[in-house]
Amino acid sequence: MTTATHYLPASRRWAWLANPTLRRFMRHKLAVLGVVMITVLILACVFGPYLLHYNDLSIDIRNRFAPPFTGNHYLGTDALGRDTAARLLNAGRISLMVGFCAMLISIVIGTLIGVIAGYYRGWIGAGLMRFVDAFLSFPSVFLVLVLAAFTKPSPMMITLIIAVTSWMEISRIVEAEIRSLRERDFTLAARMIGASNRWVMFRELMPNAIGPIIVAATLTIANAILLEAYISFLGYGIQPPLPSWGNMLNAAQQYLGKAPWLAIIPGLAITLAVTSFNFIGDGLRDALDGRSDLK
Repeated sequence: MTTATHYLPASRRWAWLANPTLRRFMRHKLAVLGVVMITVLILACVFGPYLLHYNDLSIDIRNRFAPPFTGNHYLGTDALGRDTAARLLNAGRISLMVGFCAMLISIVIGTLIGVIAGYYRGWIGAGLMRFVDAFLSFPSVFLVLVLAAFTKPSPMMITLIIAVTSWMEISRIVEAEIRSLRERDFTLAARMIGASNRWVMFRELMPNAIGPIIVAATLTIANAILLEAYISFLGYGIQPPLPSWGNMLNAAQQYLGKAPWLAIIPGLAITLAVTSFNFIGDGLRDALDGRSDLK
């Protein structure tokens, strides 16, 4: 059956390619590489485990410490004979899920506080920003470890811990952007026609501050993945037998001399994910800045 899209002129079908923001992003080669790498990584983590001969809990005791490309163990096996590829991809599901969910929660909290603090003057805005400063005065890693030590470790709990310690930078970014927008002509016009404060904040100001929020979101995912790996490596995060890239590194540290690939493989996965999101964040920052002129 022919769809309506076939009746559109070619110029209209591909009009989205003429978007200047998209063009600036596509000219950022590292950002495009980051998109490709993170897309491949996500697809591998989502669909890869179904294509392997073993799951992440299958034990092949006769092939303990098998090196990569041994039989059907494409990335080798660990100390218990579990397939490293299966554990890596299932760990990727958890680590990426923690990163994305922590980012969403952080963005909601940080944006809400930032919009309110940037819009209102006086004690409301000042009080909220001093609250943000109080959280920022503590090292985030210290806060994460303290909270993780007193809670039951699970993917949901680790996500919440990372989220509640990662929203402060977003608040400051949003607050500064809203403060610069609140005196613009479109904001004054909205007030003159009788728009409520809530309408002005969330229907006029926040959509115009979406660029810095999107950039902060990509960088927050990278930071969340690193934090999850860090606290899991120290034994306070995701607990075995549930795999994560961090606890895979934790389990591999005593076998560095005998089976170094057990640490190298999850380390490369963490590096790939974090680097990709940082590349994407850099590309988005330049693309959303109309003054940038990438060559």
